[in-house]
Amino acid sequence: MDLRSIKYFVQIAELGSITRAADHLGIAQPALSRHVRSIEDELGTQLLVRLPRGVRLTGAGRQFLDHCRRIVRELARVKDELRTSNEVPRGRMILGLSPTIGPMLLPGVIERARRQCPQISLKIVEGFSTQLYDALLTGRVDVAVLTNPAPSRALRLTPLFSEPLVVLSPPLPRGTRRFFTLPELSKTPVIVTHAIRSIVDEQISRYGVQLQVEAEIDAVEAVRRLLLRGIGPAVMPVSTFHDDIKAGRISAFQIADANVHRILMLAQQSERRLSAAVEEISQVVTAEMNALFDQGLFNLPPTNAPQLVMAASQPRRAGKAAARRG
Repeated sequence: MDLRSIKYFVQIAELGSITRAADHLGIAQPALSRHVRSIEDELGTQLLVRLPRGVRLTGAGRQFLDHCRRIVRELARVKDELRTSNEVPRGRMILGLSPTIGPMLLPGVIERARRQCPQISLKIVEGFSTQLYDALLTGRVDVAVLTNPAPSRALRLTPLFSEPLVVLSPPLPRGTRRFFTLPELSKTPVIVTHAIRSIVDEQISRYGVQLQVEAEIDAVEAVRRLLLRGIGPAVMPVSTFHDDIKAGRISAFQIADANVHRILMLAQQSERRLSAAVEEISQVVTAEMNALFDQGLFNLPPTNAPQLVMAASQPRRAGKAAARRG
């Protein structure tokens, strides 16, 4: 098995056909088939199922493809680093952001990247934290902002800060409500994303309660439109609809008797040396997150903040103690 055979296998898997891969690579189809058989013989397992029109990966083939893609990607990174031995940040970078953090973080990140590292070509991938977590492990994303990620030796996790999760509803008359207690929350059907539901249920289960979910919707803008149309309540991070809360289009209420929060972390692969581009974009993301924190985007706006302010629900810079609670 050599790098050429690995690249050939990736091409076949992506095109779904040995014939199309042979045309694309400019080599004879029998020669390409021999490369595949050689890999299968060496591994002692079948990687492809030959069909009348094309091929299909076996379970072993899909697993092998993940490793092959990582090898090809690592080789490209090595070439980039050798070409830029002076460590000037340049090249292509893939940044992963969740739908709850991307819209407010991305404009500032792009502006900072243009000023600080214009030679870096930035690609943004949007996905929920579980998807981005897997993308980091398989090398499809270089750096990402994750929510409450599970510890892993394969990832370097740097806590940014924690943020309260709040109950959101269509606008209510002033003074109607100041906060939600856990018993009230457990009896109130709410709209929530799958990821936020998991975080909340984990943190309030120690009090013997759990969310009553009316709808689980993994589309942040859809949740926002429901609230604007008078349909709710929902449980989300306070920053996600901060502008709407501040403008009075959505009401937000703290959870009074529990520190329900999410921890945002910067994540990179730990098994390899970080390139200058990865380090530079990581600094850009951290700087912009800190700027948003200082602007108060991770706390209830003063015009909407309830009179009873629970100290445990205030956002804070995340450290080891906060990480343990998450």
